[in-house]
Parts: sequence; structure tokens; C-alpha cells
Amino acid sequence: DPQQLDLATSSKRKLRRFIVIDEVVDELYGSKVREYFEKNNVQHKILALPTTEETKSMDLVLKILQEVQKFSIDRRTEPIIAIGGGVCLDIVGLAASLYRRRTPYIRVPTTLLSYVDASVGAKNGVNFLQCKNKLGGYTPPVASFLDRSFIQSIPRRHISNGLGEILKMALMKHKGLFDLLKSHGKYLLDTKFQSYSGSADHGDAALQTTRIAIETMLEELAPNLWEDDLDRLVDFGHLISPELEMRVLPSLMHGEAVNIDMAFMTYVAHARGLITAEEKEQIIQCMRGLELPVWHGGCSWTLIKKALMERLKHSGGQPRMPLPTGLGVAEIFNDTSEETLERAYKLWVRD
Repeated sequence: DPQQLDLATSSKRKLRRFIVIDEVVDELYGSKVREYFEKNNVQHKILALPTTEETKSMDLVLKILQEVQKFSIDRRTEPIIAIGGGVCLDIVGLAASLYRRRTPYIRVPTTLLSYVDASVGAKNGVNFLQCKNKLGGYTPPVASFLDRSFIQSIPRRHISNGLGEILKMALMKHKGLFDLLKSHGKYLLDTKFQSYSGSADHGDAALQTTRIAIETMLEELAPNLWEDDLDRLVDFGHLISPELEMRVLPSLMHGEAVNIDMAFMTYVAHARGLITAEEKEQIIQCMRGLELPVWHGGCSWTLIKKALMERLKHSGGQPRMPLPTGLGVAEIFNDTSEETLERAYKLWVRD
């Protein structure tokens, strides 16, 4: 809107921004963020908060909204900015969607997981009554700003955690991405997804990996942003993991729980004859190479059955189970018998 642009750039009115930043990110980058706004003569309020799965609640949303109200933003020209991991982006997205019914917001992901996953799509939400993302909505951000330099300061385990969601897209949609992860996984972990000119043997594996992961995610999400169609390949790894993740908090991170779910479903795919024993082994070895857990004691047969019952409730009475039918190809199945699931579970436990 040219009028809004004029208003924003005219010297008569000072630019104003309300920023929510994860408190750990604030310790590392807060001074740079403040310096940026000061240099650009932007009046700003920075709210640093603990944004973890345990604090991902409506209480935190309301705390943000109280501060937004005090700062008093223009809901059309002053987007709220979220700087942090997936939890931070989810909470701020929900807060923005509620304030004056819909206030624009910008996502700045600072972890690998949020870079390839939470930065893409329209969903936001918080946990409620021990259920993951039970409250939320679909309000896309006006922009996502992606900067891989944030990833260099996160611990190795967090990078591995993000690789879980990248592997999901590889297994569902892109054999080339799977091959990249298999060949360069350790290198990506060692270099923390930074690009170096002296890494000829690896090409720019970090750029290729993140770009393909985001593009394949967008291909899946864009035509079905509001999830009118419940058959979603991106749900791979998300049938059992929500139940497992909330049950064992904080021992598993999101991408780790997703990977455990994917490991079990790989056994299900093999038990159904969709993939060969060699393909199953390649997938499990790739997971191990990415330093992701392929098993957790909390993932009992009872938990799996309960999680799949929950799935039926929320997906129109069908399991809508995405399963690999090869490396980088997949389909959605509604006819996996309990006997097949139990057989797959026993083999998984044995291995």
C-alpha cells in the first residue's frame, strides 16, 4: 500500500517495533538486535521470555499481549517480531492473531528446527491440558527472515533435532535430500550448517539441504495451508510423537520424538512389504548418522495404541498414516492392521 509505505518512511512518524525474543537468544544476540533498532532510529520494546515446551501456554500469550497493549502498536503498520526457536514463533504467532483479531507478525527463526519447519506455513499454537498445540490457529506471518548464522551458536544436539524434520521431508518426497543427509550428515553437524568456501568436497551442503527441505515443505503446505485436506505427507513422524513428547518432557526434543515415531513407522512400512530390509536399514543407519534417537523406552505399545486412537479422533475417523514406499517416495494408508503394527513393534523392540 503506497500510503502505508509513505507513512512508514516519512520523518514525521518514528518507526516503532515490538519484539519478543527467547531469553537464551537475547543473551547471545540481544545487544546486536538493540544496536540494529537504535542505529535505524526505531522506537522499540524488547520482551525477553523463557520459551520452552513447558512454558508454551496461554499464560505466556496473555503476558505478551499485556505488554503489547502497554506499548500500543498500530495493528496495520507495526508488525510484532518474534526472534527465537519454534516455540517462540508459535506463541507470538498466536498472540498476534488474537490481538485486535489479527495483527501482522514476522518470524525470525534461530534454531535449525524452526528454520526449516516453524518458519514455513500458517500454524501457531500453545499446549493445553498436557496436550501438544491443543489451542491455536492458522495465521501466516507477513514474512519469515532466514539467517543461518544463528545456528552456529546452538548446541550440537539442537542441530541434530532439526535434522529430524529435514529427514522427514527427505523420506516422504526427495531421494536427493536423503542422499545429501546420508553423505554429509556428520559434516553438517560438525560445521553447524555454516557455509565455507574451503568445503569443496561437500559443495554447499548446508545451503542445498535447507533449501530443498523448505521447498519440499512449501510444496506440501501451500496448496493445503488451512488443512482442509487431512491427507498430509508432512504428518509423517507426527502420529505417535505428540503423545510421546508430552509424556516424557523434557527428556526428548521435538525433532527427536518425531524421529522415534519415524523409526517405528519405517518398521511398519517394512512389515507391510512397502520397503525392503535393505531400505529399512539404510533409513535407520541414516538416522544414527544424524545422531538421532531411533528408540525410547517411553514409547510403549500402550502409548502407541493410545496415540493412534487420538489420531482417529482428529483426522476424520481415518488413521491417514504416511509411510515410505521407497527412499524419497511415500503414500498415505488407512488399512494397516493392529496385527501388522504389533509385529512391527516387536521387531523394532528386538533391534
